[in-house]
Amino acid sequence: MMKSVFIGCGEYLPQRSVSNEELAKTVDTSDEWIVARTGISHRHIAAEGEMTSDLAYAAAVDALASAGVAASELDLIILATATPDETFPATATRVQARLGIPGIPAFDLQAVCSGFIYALAVADNFIKAGQARTVLVIGAETFSRILDWEDRTTCVLFGDGAGAVVLRSEANAVDDAPASEQRGIMSTHLHADGRHHDMLYVDGGPSSTGTAGFLRMRGREVYRHAVSNLTSVVAEALEANDLPADAIDWLVPHQANRRIIDHTARKLKLPAEKVVLTVAEHGNTSAASVPLALNRAVTDGRIKQGHVILMEAMGGGFTWGAVLARW
Repeated sequence: MMKSVFIGCGEYLPQRSVSNEELAKTVDTSDEWIVARTGISHRHIAAEGEMTSDLAYAAAVDALASAGVAASELDLIILATATPDETFPATATRVQARLGIPGIPAFDLQAVCSGFIYALAVADNFIKAGQARTVLVIGAETFSRILDWEDRTTCVLFGDGAGAVVLRSEANAVDDAPASEQRGIMSTHLHADGRHHDMLYVDGGPSSTGTAGFLRMRGREVYRHAVSNLTSVVAEALEANDLPADAIDWLVPHQANRRIIDHTARKLKLPAEKVVLTVAEHGNTSAASVPLALNRAVTDGRIKQGHVILMEAMGGGFTWGAVLARW
């Protein structure tokens, strides 16, 4: 059995960082209000003319350098995004063109904030099926383009950014060793429930309004479902691998809201020192938030080879999922 092993990661955040104080000059809010309810202090905003593909490409280059892999070695590119450059073609093909590697498959995946988790699951299955050896998985968003900047309940939450990882297939080092002792992705778990569309969605699209639309959210309902669904899918991942919660070295959650992250960790009885937090620095970057948090913890030395990491996210749809892996 081939395993999908993480061999590199990278990130890109737009240069402009907007503080709560700056936001409060144009929106009826305050730093105290935002921090108390979300834990967010800053968010990055893409420059005029800077597109999702630009962010994704920069993160991809960073990840490839981290992995020590040339772009020509890639067999597949999967880009998770809810904010593509255009309706079509896939933003992943623009990244592919800039990397100079025509011919290999490249496509976008849309599961909103769960996009990167879904993309990892797809990449893992390509590798296990023997259809790809080296895969670039990217999460990239320019959510600032679909925010109603007069709605303080949503515009304070989101930001722009991109994160990426490189996966490579490796044979099990010891065939009879349990999966939990081998490097790579142990299992992936994906879910969706379309009945909750109206709780988190964008009020536009090519076949409905012909416009991009703005993000709309019922915060309290999303919070309730997020804590329940994320706790459940984490438990599912642990049970599937016959592991206790204390086997997790690092929880790398979707960086949506500090209160959701804290509540989920408490329900799992995970100490705060095992949770990677970056929400204060860049807010909710949707599909980019998990790879951004992952890269931060890898580059600062917290996540080391052999550590068990659990990544999870929930987004509009609702979609949610988890990936359990040994780094």
